[in-house]
Amino acid sequence: MENDDPLPGLEQPNRREFLLTAGSTVAAGVIAAYGPAHASTVAAADAAASAVEGAVPITLRINGQDHSLRIDPRTTLLDCLRETVALTGTKKGCDHGQCGACTVHVNGRRVLSCLNFAVMHDGEEITTIEGLGTPEAMHPMQEAFFTHDAYQCGYCTSGQIMSAVALLKEPCGPDDAAVKELMSGNICRCGAYANIVAAIQQVRKRA
Repeated sequence: MENDDPLPGLEQPNRREFLLTAGSTVAAGVIAAYGPAHASTVAAADAAASAVEGAVPITLRINGQDHSLRIDPRTTLLDCLRETVALTGTKKGCDHGQCGACTVHVNGRRVLSCLNFAVMHDGEEITTIEGLGTPEAMHPMQEAFFTHDAYQCGYCTSGQIMSAVALLKEPCGPDDAAVKELMSGNICRCGAYANIVAAIQQVRKRA
């Protein structure tokens, strides 16, 4: 009988080992984004925006750091974060305000960055997933998502976490149904909802 093992003699990793490796790779990518390559990307994007007819100057305070930019006034906050400031942790999902993948905090409140123009938030405090925690010092919500395996493909995870952190400061009943209601704007196409709710409830109880 033929051996169906595609890699004979090699131990196949289990799902958790795979996720740990993948998570480390993603974390390394986020950290690398703040190096010289990140600065070069921001400078190139700013130079390109300056050449756009009608570009306007704005200052966005993102994750505690001021960014003085010149952008097309039609630029969404989502595209500004991803393409101009090169903070790609905020994801573009539906681009119509229906999936929640682009959720960030503005002045401490969650907003859908795909539905907001960047110029609307000149001078305001913006927090993205990159500013919430680091691989070495994670926010309690990030730790809980990791502990409860509250992600699969991970594409919606940054938006889920940003909404979950905002939920901690919002009126919310103690039961799972209340959490589900307040998280209903964030879609997980992989269906990890039970684990997401468990992660949120863990942080709420510890708080």
